[in-house]
Amino acid sequence: MSGKYQARLRNVRLTPRKARLLADLVREKPVQIALDSLKLTNKKGSPILFKLISSAVANASQGATIDVDRLVISEVFVDQGFTMKRFLPRAQGRATVIRKRTSHITVRVSEV
Repeated sequence: MSGKYQARLRNVRLTPRKARLLADLVREKPVQIALDSLKLTNKKGSPILFKLISSAVANASQGATIDVDRLVISEVFVDQGFTMKRFLPRAQGRATVIRKRTSHITVRVSEV
């Protein structure tokens, strides 16, 4: 059985641009290699994506008799979530908008 199993994380306080760098790092790789490379990557989103891939693997092993060693990350995509708007006071009574962006991350794994 070669179904696709997924895990989704919504409204992560990580900008989509930074999350996409990590998504490109692990896309189309075997799960164990992807987890090892995320463990060694020094980025804020590395532990978040590590747990999300682990959750997708757990979903796959729950659903049917799947060989976990043969799982490959077939799709990883990052969508933009809502943006919190904050203001920073500036000179002469003005204010500057600070955008705190969020992401929706989806990971799909499938068996080779």
